[in-house]
Amino acid sequence: QVQLVESGGGLVQPGGSLRLSCVVSGNIFSINAMGWYCQAPGKQRELVAAITIGGSTNYADSVKGRFTISRDNAKNTVYLQMNSLKPEDTAVYYCQADSIVAGWDYWGQGTQVTVSS
Repeated sequence: QVQLVESGGGLVQPGGSLRLSCVVSGNIFSINAMGWYCQAPGKQRELVAAITIGGSTNYADSVKGRFTISRDNAKNTVYLQMNSLKPEDTAVYYCQADSIVAGWDYWGQGTQVTVSS
């Protein structure tokens, strides 16, 4: 009932910036919160940032002060602004939607972010 389409990944040098976008369609009213996750090679998927329906945000310690999650309700889009990128930020980034129904969630296809000189 909910579809997530991600874009904005790519190759960037250390210290550079990227903005990831996630366009949400379907039963938008069923969404409780949105988040961005990352998964590096050989590691588990980890929460990067989240935003609730009320606008509250939460960040992983490793990205505080560098990444910002935001939303544009008119465009049904959630963003992840990534500044001061480091090589250790290299990962596949996934958009996620939490449903108001406990135990239900939705995932985007993932977009590759590579930070390298």
